[in-house]
Amino acid sequence: MATPLFTRNTKLADLIATNHNLILMMPRFGIPLGFGNKTVGEICDTYDVPADFLLLVCNAYTFDNFLPDPEQLKQTDMRMLVPYLQASHRFYLADRLPHIGLHLHHIVEKVDPKYGKILTAFYADYQREVQDHFLCEEKEVFPILESVIGGGKPQSDESIGLFAESHGNIVDKLTDLTQIVYMYLPGNVLPEETIELIFDILQLSNDLEKHALIEEKILMPLILQQ
Repeated sequence: MATPLFTRNTKLADLIATNHNLILMMPRFGIPLGFGNKTVGEICDTYDVPADFLLLVCNAYTFDNFLPDPEQLKQTDMRMLVPYLQASHRFYLADRLPHIGLHLHHIVEKVDPKYGKILTAFYADYQREVQDHFLCEEKEVFPILESVIGGGKPQSDESIGLFAESHGNIVDKLTDLTQIVYMYLPGNVLPEETIELIFDILQLSNDLEKHALIEEKILMPLILQQ
């Protein structure tokens, strides 16, 4: 396991300056902006957030070689794991996906109808797939996770890990969407709109990759540990 580069004594502003995408994480912990020069530990104490769990997530989102070992997972206060994952789901479904969909709607109005139908149908299917995946997690996996966190018996059934298989599809289809945009959008679409759409898709893709990492490298080991 790599030594975490963020600690309780790291200033929260410095943490976000290192990885600006972490600004999207703070609302999922119930932490508002306006933290001044306070450290991670001070902010977490103020908002009753387990600092070790927040650091676990932030390190995983920031450093590619960071991977918690089973002993660290056992020692981490995981009471916010399920609420954090649920907040992430709400962020994707209620914010990011509709935001990208609005961009697509504006673009579709300006392209040949047959191209517009390709974009609209593909994105509608993608949204349904993401919604179904999250619903499956929340109904079938999260109750098991809450039981384990509450002191229940860890699970040994490998079938519990099957839900992780669809993570790759969700991220890959965002890549496919960018390719459709590259291939089918004509030159009369404003480049600013296209660039903004692509950057939004890439940002969401990166966020979902890290979300999947949290679930597969932290959630699943916690459920399956012996």
